[in-house]
Amino acid sequence: MKTSTISALLVCNLVVLAAPLLAADAKPDPTPAEIQDIIKKFTQKETEFAIARESYTYRQTSKLIETQPAGGSYEMVEEVSFDDRNKRTSHVTYSPVQSLQNIVMTAEDEQDLRNVMPFVMTNDTAGEYNITYKRREKVDDISCYVFSVSPKVLTKDRKRYFDGDIWVDDQDLQIVKTFGRSTGHLGRGEDQQFPRFETYREQIDGKYWFPTYTYAEDTLNFKNGQSQRIKQIVKYDHYKKFEFKTESSIKYGGVDSGTPAPTAPPAKPKQ
Repeated sequence: MKTSTISALLVCNLVVLAAPLLAADAKPDPTPAEIQDIIKKFTQKETEFAIARESYTYRQTSKLIETQPAGGSYEMVEEVSFDDRNKRTSHVTYSPVQSLQNIVMTAEDEQDLRNVMPFVMTNDTAGEYNITYKRREKVDDISCYVFSVSPKVLTKDRKRYFDGDIWVDDQDLQIVKTFGRSTGHLGRGEDQQFPRFETYREQIDGKYWFPTYTYAEDTLNFKNGQSQRIKQIVKYDHYKKFEFKTESSIKYGGVDSGTPAPTAPPAKPKQ
């Protein structure tokens, strides 16, 4: 986000439902060799999850409010689904006139909402990060490994990255919580600031942990001396596994009817 004197958002009252962080687990820390094995296994599990999530439809509701000084707000509801050719689509179903008065939503903010706040670390992206084991800790009753994650290099293509901590379930070896902020290379002289946020996941289908809730309440301190406190909530819900449409080719007397062959579901997660 960057500072602005132009309007852009909508007001809404939000309730924080962040899960409490419980005391440290009494289990011993893994050895260095075990840590490397855990990283390898959880990035593989995350890769499988990212592929599986590409077969689900869901709704994403994003809200942001300027709280101090009081200003306006931003809200958007998107439905992620598939078209009649099994192609993944996203369309906005609710987007009232924005009323932000002191900051502006940027392209980087839009990328963060879609890709960084619901952070997933796959085999393809793990090499872009420094991953350091920190400790054991519980989130609710879930025993987790806590890792520090930071990008090795901020590439000049304006790609967005996550910088913070991740909590990995020590049984399912999947991320169940993240806490940090988004980051990335910005142009010379650009003054954009990004809030710290927490994202929680829930087990949706008995196998994979899906992001369901992101919360941020932070002060953005801009280089020009202006500060803006904001509150942001993103909800991901209505997850449903999509039944991909298939069409059969029927032959009459050895002549193909011309009906297209079945279309395969996506096989690679978005980056």
